[in-house]
Formats: sequence, C-alpha cells, structure tokens
Amino acid sequence: MAEHASKIAHTTASAPVQLELVVEGIASAQAIGQIEQALVGIPDLVYARLNMTTRRLTIQWAHAGYNAAPLFAVLEQLGYRAVPFTNNQAEQEESARTKWLLRCLAVAGFATMNVMLLSVSVWSGNMTEISTETRDLFHWLSALIALPAAGFAGQPFFFNAIRAIRSGEMVMDVPISVGVLLALGMSVYETAHHAEHAYFDSALMLLFFLLLGRVLDHVMRLKTRATAANLAAFRVPMASRLALDGSVSDVPADALVPGEVIVVAAGQRIAADGLIIKGHSAVDESFLTGETDRRPVRDGDQVFAGMLNGTGQLHVQVAAVGRQTLLSEIETLIDHAVTSKSRYVQVADRVARVYAPIVHVTAALTAIGWLFAGASLHDATIIAIAVLIITCPCALALAAPTVQVVVAGALFRKGVLMRSGDVIERMADVDVIVFDKTGTLTLPATSQPDFSKLSESDLRLAGRLAQSSHHPLARALGDYARQQCGPLLALDDVQELYGQGVCTKFEGEDLRLGSPDFCGLDDKALSGGQSLIAFARNGTVTLLPVEQILRRDAVGTIRQLQAASYRVMVLSGDRAEAVEPVARALGIAEWQAGIKPAEKLACLNRMKAQGLTVLMIGDGVNDAPALAGAAVSMSPTTGADVTQAAADALFMGEGLGVVAQTLALCHKGRAVMRENFLLALVYNMVAVPLAIAGWVTPLIAAAAMSGSSVLVSLNALRAKSGNRRSG
Repeated sequence: MAEHASKIAHTTASAPVQLELVVEGIASAQAIGQIEQALVGIPDLVYARLNMTTRRLTIQWAHAGYNAAPLFAVLEQLGYRAVPFTNNQAEQEESARTKWLLRCLAVAGFATMNVMLLSVSVWSGNMTEISTETRDLFHWLSALIALPAAGFAGQPFFFNAIRAIRSGEMVMDVPISVGVLLALGMSVYETAHHAEHAYFDSALMLLFFLLLGRVLDHVMRLKTRATAANLAAFRVPMASRLALDGSVSDVPADALVPGEVIVVAAGQRIAADGLIIKGHSAVDESFLTGETDRRPVRDGDQVFAGMLNGTGQLHVQVAAVGRQTLLSEIETLIDHAVTSKSRYVQVADRVARVYAPIVHVTAALTAIGWLFAGASLHDATIIAIAVLIITCPCALALAAPTVQVVVAGALFRKGVLMRSGDVIERMADVDVIVFDKTGTLTLPATSQPDFSKLSESDLRLAGRLAQSSHHPLARALGDYARQQCGPLLALDDVQELYGQGVCTKFEGEDLRLGSPDFCGLDDKALSGGQSLIAFARNGTVTLLPVEQILRRDAVGTIRQLQAASYRVMVLSGDRAEAVEPVARALGIAEWQAGIKPAEKLACLNRMKAQGLTVLMIGDGVNDAPALAGAAVSMSPTTGADVTQAAADALFMGEGLGVVAQTLALCHKGRAVMRENFLLALVYNMVAVPLAIAGWVTPLIAAAAMSGSSVLVSLNALRAKSGNRRSG
C-alpha cells in the first residue's frame, strides 16, 4: 500500500478500550462470579462481564495505555485460559443461509422424486385403464408429500415475494411464488374433482431446479468471499507494545496508535502496518504478493499487518492500525467488488423489474384469449399457469451476477482487487494500454544506490524529506538514509507538488527533493540514461543518479499484450534519456518523456475523442489525474493513496503479468455474460410462444424455466479461465 510511514503521528487515546475474550475451561455457573470478582481489583478496569452460554468475557478499561498482562495473569491463577474473540458473525450468517438453502433443496429433491414415481404410475395407468379411485389415491398421496414440502422448500421465494409486495416492488420471486401456488391450488382442485392430471410434480420440479440455481449462485459468491475471509486468519488481535522505559506490555492491536513501537517475535504475525526500526528477519507476505519465498527485511523496510515474521525479532514503528491497514482495505475492496453492480447487472435488474409485471399480464391475457377462443376455464387456467412459470426471468437475472462473482474470485486469486462492478466490461473494451515508467515498468535497483555525494547532514535531511514523498526514487533515497543514519522522522509542513517533488522550510533553510527542474537545474543540460533525483538545500543542488531495473516479467507481458493487438504506450515524467532505453528494451515504439500530469490527462482525452478506450497503469501521485480520467485504470498496491483511490483495480506483487491476465479474464467474462443473455433470450423466444399456444404443460414449463437458470449458472463457471484477445 502507500507509504504509511509519511502519516506517522504521535497521538493519545482517551476513549475507553474494549476487548472480548473467550475463556476456556468454564464448567459451572459459579465460575462467572469467581472470575468477575477477581478482575475487580485490577487497576483502571471499568467493566468486566462473562457470558456463561458463549463463554465470552467482555472487558473495558479507561485508556489505550492499559496493560492487559495482569488480566491474563489473574485468569491463569484461577486456572482459566483466555484467547481473543474474533467476530465472525457475517461468516456464521452466510454459513447458516447456505445450510438453509441446501435443506430446502434436499426437501424439494426428495419430494420431487417421490411425487414423480407416483405420477409415472398415474401416467402409465391412464394408458391401461386405471381406476378412478386408484388414480385419486395416488394424487392425494402426491398432495400429502407436495404441499408441506413446497411450503418448506419454497421459503426463499415466498419470503422475498412477501417482502417485495409489502414494499410495493416487483421482483422475479413474485411470479415464481404465484406460479407455484397456482399449480398446487389447481392440482388440489383437479384431484378433488377426479381429474386425470394433477401438477404437484410441476411445482416441486420448479422449486428444485430454481433452488439448484440459487444454491449455485450462493456457493459461487461464498467461494469468492471465503477466499477473502481467509484474510481474517491473518489478523492479530493482540500486540506487544514497547514503552519508552523499555518495558513490553500486551495490548489489543486496535488500541495501538501511529507512532508507537511494537515488538514482533520470530514466528509471530505483525499486528499493524509500519516501518522496521530495529532488527532484521524474513517475512512471509504470500497473502499480499502470492510469492511463497520469504522476503528479507531490515531497518527502514515497510511491513504490513498479517505478515508472518520468520527468523528474527523486529521492532516496528506503527503507521496504520485497524481499518486503516492494507489487510483491512483488501477485505473492503473484495466485498465491494462482489456486491457492487456492473452495467450488465444493472440492465438485468431493470429488465427483471419491468419483466415481472409483464409476466403476469401475459399470463392473464393468455387465459382471456383462450376463454374467448372457446376453451374451458379449467384449460385456460392450466395454460396460463404454464405461461406464468415459463416466462419467469430467472435466467436473465442470473446472467451477469454469476459471471461477475466468478471473475472477481478468479482475479483475487491472481492478486487483483476490483474497486467497482463494471470493471469487467470496461477492461474488455480496452484498445490502448498506457504505462507510467518509474515504479510501474521499472523499480529502483536492489543494489546499493550511489548517494555518496551527500554529506551526512544533507543525507539525514534528504532522508527525512523523502519520508513525505510517494515517488519510488524518493523511497530509494529514504531507505538508504535510514540504513546509514538510523530511524528518521518525517519533516513537518511538507508540500508535495504533482509530478515535481516535495519541499519544506526547516530551521530557516529551504529544502527541496524531486526532479532536477524542480530543484533549479535545467533538464535539457543533463545527460546519461539514469533516472535522476535532486536535493536542494538553500539553493545548493546535489544531483543523485538512481539505477532503474525492469519489473521481472515486464518484457514478456508487453510482448503478450502486443501479440493480442493492444496498442501499448509509455507516458513518463522522467527525462527522455531515461525513458528511451526502457521503451527500447520493452519493444514499445510509442513513448513520451518529460510529460506533466496535465499533459498525460490531455493525451488520454485526445485518444478518447478518437473513440479509443484507454487503460492507464501508474503508481505515483502525478499519475492520479490520468488514472481518474482514463476509461479504466490499474495501480500497484505499493502506489500512493491518492493513486489507489483513483484506480479501478489494484494489483499485488512485483510482476506485471497480472495486467495481461486481468484483461484476458475480463474478455472471457464479458463473452460469457453475452452468452448468458443470448441463452436467456433464445429460451424466451422459443418457450413463450409455445406456452401461449398451449403446447406446454406446467411440468414441461417448470423443467424448461428451471433448466435455463441452471444452464446460465453453469455457463458462468467458464469465466474462471481467461483467453487472450484475438489479434
């Protein structure tokens, strides 16, 4: 994520802090009073309540500086073990709903099989002169099975229909419920009047296949959410806070404030985002980058909440906690991507809302038409029921959401986080891909940069000023300064100018860090292919070269994109001498250097006016206007906060291959969406006229409509594997 270190500020918290613990070993109600009374004597503890049923202990103390160690010590003395409670209410509700839907599906399936056996007996008996009494018996047995089974299995549709009617809305569950109830009611009427046919099997089959489609949709959503929910396992509820006197106390992670220091032992997960100020180790960041190899870290390196510390003890200065951490932001993005609606989903919702009343009108007009044509009320009603069932827009409503969920899950597993629901469609329309250079196509070389031109005093000031910059070259300078000078605090009142640099006034001196032009040097007079960053102190400018290396798979990714007929460009604010070698190494013919943020945006607008759809990929603050102005945009999770806020999708890791993979998945996703809409359209074009003509029984109508919904859901699973755009 962005350089949280620039935000570090020492604050104090005076509000009460609450912690919930699960107490293990409670065997009787008497333990409640024993534990609560024992905790009363702990200083600063203002509240302690133990729930016997859940074994959850809720405690509060007056301020964030409270030391939780005495609390655990008292519980241990009493013979109880306490562990932090994690709130997984949402997961529990989703799990309960899944079990409920599966129970409904099982009841519908079991009842359908039994009623179908009875129906087969009736059908064969009608051809072999079955007695009226026997046929009625089989029908009543079917009713005995179907009515309670439909009452239970139809709950997901009945509840939604009742809720929609009360709120004055019309959703697809309304015609489903009406169709099922009419089919059951007509079947009871037919049975009571000794008719040859009843439609209990139609109602149950309709519910079974609709529930199957709904379970498939729900499971696909759960699969995506479960991938994200696994991130909860990386949360650390407790942290070891280092006090100014050198003592260490255990506190809730949410009670930490930026600027404090926590101690992370080997084998522990890091509780907050921050900077390492002491120690060296190797961290497992696979949940963030997908890389299984541990990354070596040392003083000055940034780490994030949830990372697993491997081999050595670390002292980490806290930069972000709770909802501000990268881990929390990822969870929020995933939830937003799954729940937000794309253009296709919005269209389907609008069509479904209009379509539902049309279904009822069509069924009513069909019945009236058949009555005028001389049909009996019985026959006209049966045909109307078939029309009502077969015209239900279930497949249409499932056409896009199922694909969106599948693609969002597949992208997340590749390390891409969608910020909005319509990213799939916009990505699929892309014609031109525009890359920023520094931090996007290239990264500062891992070898030691040459900043020896700076005196120790200048290096310390430049390093402190670099803490407030999000530019990769400034970060490289800041890392070097911390290695040479130790921990450095950011300067106050620093101003960052898009695409230029940062500046401030410190102890009467004017300090600047950024592009040579920003610091007072003429870019045109400079030579050499290295990227340059300049430091100015009271007008004295020191020019610092920084070697840049290509991202590890940049060459292969660019070739893959060009092979897929994408037009690839580079728009960079760096000097032409630094941009040209990179463009040549990547095989990119179109590039511009020394371009300002406003000029980037103007270039994108010109391409937009030409009818081109542009994907912009950048990481710096100066890229934010272009990212916001592009048709669709991506940014690495290491980019600036404002850049990530402007981007439509974020990608993790140091590789660029996810760009090509995202485009391929979005192309496949949009194609599958269109296929699903086509399937729903063809189904309605064929099935509706047949039903109106009276050639479809309620049983066939139920099978056809339900089958189309299941087919659409199964087809959506094809979107998991993307394919390259043809040239």
